[in-house]
Amino acid sequence: MDLDLAQVRAFVLAAEESHFGRAAEALSISQQALSKRIARLEAGLGTALFRRTGHGVEPTGAGDRFLEPARRALAAADRAVAAALDERRPPRVDVWGHLYAPMRTLAQVAAGSGAPPLELGHGRDLPSVAAALLRGDIDAAFGRVHPPLPAGLTHRLVRLEPVDAVLSADHPLADEPALRPGQLRDSVLWTPAALHRLDFLHRFAERFGIRHHAEGTNLGLDGFLADVAADPRRFSLMPADVPLPDDPGIRSVPLVEPTPLYAWSLLWCGGNPRVDALLGALAAEAGRSRWLEYDPAEDWLPEPAGEPA
Repeated sequence: MDLDLAQVRAFVLAAEESHFGRAAEALSISQQALSKRIARLEAGLGTALFRRTGHGVEPTGAGDRFLEPARRALAAADRAVAAALDERRPPRVDVWGHLYAPMRTLAQVAAGSGAPPLELGHGRDLPSVAAALLRGDIDAAFGRVHPPLPAGLTHRLVRLEPVDAVLSADHPLADEPALRPGQLRDSVLWTPAALHRLDFLHRFAERFGIRHHAEGTNLGLDGFLADVAADPRRFSLMPADVPLPDDPGIRSVPLVEPTPLYAWSLLWCGGNPRVDALLGALAAEAGRSRWLEYDPAEDWLPEPAGEPA
């Protein structure tokens, strides 16, 4: 059958909202009109896509299987329309993350020759950013990618960034010229959110036997570092070249043997030509700034280094 994209869009929104009324509101149509679109889609496919629940609807098994390919079909259709209209807007790029400030990298790239203009946004986490990519709301995203990723998305490694330990000035190890990660085993890892939500810090704690951790609210870099400084047992991790505030209560100490590396990637839906110029600019800056140097005998990554840009 030939899919009617209006029907497919109605299905996708209803699946994401778990409610026909909210999906109809998002499409600026009546709930009756949305129900008719979905009924026609189900009739064409010969199977039910939703079941009623006490509070709304949820996809059936067929609906679950149809959802991701349907999202990709809509994203491809939106890209086709944009290409036909020769839309010249800059690529929309999401930068997600907490304290690791991905815009530092993109700012350095944007300052170089040949870099395209960009429109930046701020997603909450990798799943929400991936969903925005599949819907076509954004063209690309920049952050730390870790599996599993939804089908239809492509990512390319663009930077490996060394990470330092940031400690309270009263920490027993604060005056060391360098630290091995295992020396922090008895310290308290301080995080700006629940540890299980911060994949890199979670894996670091598991790999190097960090037994204690505590968490606070992410109120920005200054507040986070003030929380580190407040307890002589605390430490956290920050990219080595992040300019820290002039605060006598904190120390930044390099980590060695091995040096943890934070892997930045660009993530996009395959076949989006808007991403090509940005990939080229990232690759050029990676070559100039030696962003992709990695020695497995001296460095640590939570996952394989992957394919560079």
